Amino acid sequence: MSSEPVLHSIAISQVMLHYAAEYGVEAHSCLPGTDITEDMLHDAEALITPEQEMCLIENLILALPDVPAVGFELGLRYNISTFGAWGFALRTSRNLREAVERAIRYIPLSTAYCAYSTTISGDEFFVCASPESIPIQIRQFLLERDTATSCNLLRELNLAGQLIQRLEFTGPRLAYADRIRELIGLDLVFNCGHNAVVLKLSDVLSPLPMYDERMVRLLEDQCRQLLERRRIDGFNGQVRQLLLGGSGLIATLEEVASDLNLS
Repeated sequence: MSSEPVLHSIAISQVMLHYAAEYGVEAHSCLPGTDITEDMLHDAEALITPEQEMCLIENLILALPDVPAVGFELGLRYNISTFGAWGFALRTSRNLREAVERAIRYIPLSTAYCAYSTTISGDEFFVCASPESIPIQIRQFLLERDTATSCNLLRELNLAGQLIQRLEFTGPRLAYADRIRELIGLDLVFNCGHNAVVLKLSDVLSPLPMYDERMVRLLEDQCRQLLERRRIDGFNGQVRQLLLGGSGLIATLEEVASDLNLS
């Protein structure tokens, strides 16, 4: 999972529900067990736990059993604007390498559940994703979703056309590999040492057109503040969870204070 437990923006779930609707699956079919209400879906400031999001993902997978590469197709629905301050901090970075490093630093603010790292080999730059900590039943789905989202963001940041060389996966060739190639227009290589989006090193070091040092500092501050507010094990996160309660009901001020041993 993400490097630290944080609450996620409802916008991530809204994208999933809109995607399901394209296949004729209504929202109520994907919400059982999530404690996500219709009111929350219409509240741009609403936040949910990773457990709620994973339950939604499992429901989505069950609702679309015959859709090949469903995780990859969904991942292509996410773009920079989906992620607010985190996305715009990437856009104002000096170059793609800096943007990727910043993305990893604040990765809990994104959709990603894979653990991310980078490495350089020769003249190539690898953005590596490890899904090992993700529950097995949704691991492949989230690896594909994270990979597709990474591709989308890298392309949106670059603005200069195709720069991704290929995609690498540790597992054997997928039965729907041709569908992924059709969706993304890239070569896929299987049985590799890591799952990675591969780019030319020279491309990731090239200046980005929207670099703004002052804006980067401002957006980094916003990202740090968002992480602190959304941390589940932080005070704000504890209060939010107690307010919502295990069944999505609203607790009273007295009940929250009692649970936190406060007056």
